[in-house]
Amino acid sequence: MKFISWNVNGLRACCEKGFKESFAALDADFFCLQETKMQEGQLDLEFEGYRSYWNYAEKKGYSGTAIFSRHAPLNVTYGLGLEEHDKEGRVITLEMPDFFLVTVYTPNSQDGLKRLDYRMQWEEAFRAYLLQLDTRKPVIVCGDLNVAHREIDLKNPKSNRKNAGFTDEEREKFGILLDSGFTDTFRFFYPDREGIYSWWSYRFKAREKNAGWRIDYFLVSKRLEAQLKSATIHTEIFGSDHCPVEVDLF
Repeated sequence: MKFISWNVNGLRACCEKGFKESFAALDADFFCLQETKMQEGQLDLEFEGYRSYWNYAEKKGYSGTAIFSRHAPLNVTYGLGLEEHDKEGRVITLEMPDFFLVTVYTPNSQDGLKRLDYRMQWEEAFRAYLLQLDTRKPVIVCGDLNVAHREIDLKNPKSNRKNAGFTDEEREKFGILLDSGFTDTFRFFYPDREGIYSWWSYRFKAREKNAGWRIDYFLVSKRLEAQLKSATIHTEIFGSDHCPVEVDLF
């Protein structure tokens, strides 16, 4: 099975930049989106052979997630089941016969780390949610996790030490999640590879210079490691300030 995750940074805008063509070319079984930035009825987007599931933020033009699936799920849930975390459309979970698929758009800690305290609360709640699912069947979780885990996951680690996405607190929470029984699929195949990123600022010609961050992930329950076939970051695909990431399982 082929899984794709992409923070489209506004799906309506991305559709004007080749989204439909990229969707067709990637030809995934499951295609997960983050930061759709839209409300129900604002975009008529369907793909033959796919079902779609949407979680919209209460705030217009903000956050939001979606999943396009070729396979009918047993069940679909939206959010974490916690009111304080479920107003921004950040999580969708598909229960499949042999696994759970979770797409997530993790809250950004923001400039000046204004939202870091909330981010820490989110991290605890989200990890607990994943671990609860993992007691029932293996979990595949993907999305913009808004953290570069290691120094090799961003171009300029020294100058970003106290910036959102590379704080000690965020990196520690990510490490705790992995230690709880999850595998970073890209690092599974490429443990020390540098210079491969999934997000670039729109400023300072960052993508042209490849001054990026790897903040988009596929994580899987460790017991799925034997089924991992490949992991790819599609740096060749444009349309957003993020690029799609992929994992393939046997």
